[in-house]
Amino acid sequence: MSKRERQREILDVIQKNRVTSQASLRELLTQRGIEVTQATLSRDMRELRLVKAPGADGVGFYSSPEEWDYTPSLASLLPTLFHSADGVDHLLVVRTMKGGAQTVAAAIDWEEWPEVLGTLAGDDTILIILRDPTRLNDVQARLERMARPG
Repeated sequence: MSKRERQREILDVIQKNRVTSQASLRELLTQRGIEVTQATLSRDMRELRLVKAPGADGVGFYSSPEEWDYTPSLASLLPTLFHSADGVDHLLVVRTMKGGAQTVAAAIDWEEWPEVLGTLAGDDTILIILRDPTRLNDVQARLERMARPG
């Protein structure tokens, strides 16, 4: 099986199943007769730009770029997922509910705020790198306002 075919199968599996871990994805691929090493699967997932989105039940699941159009906006995510924000100089650390950081970071990136150089996300923590340290308070306040609408 070619790499392209294998990656097409990976996308098909995550679109038809709620895949919550690499191990379960590997198992579902094995059921389809596709044997893949963990290293190859990790590489394929990275190349396919799969992200783990938080589910309503708090359990994250893999999502593909084709599904990103359906990802809620930052304004709709923050009231549910935002916990806190604090920073220094060019760095702003945002805490989210468990499993929410990658989705919120992607939404921040999609906003294309001119003050934001980029984001790095873990499970419940996002590092926002700012272009100008004098804008830290503005970005932090904007996030906090969006998280507490009304």
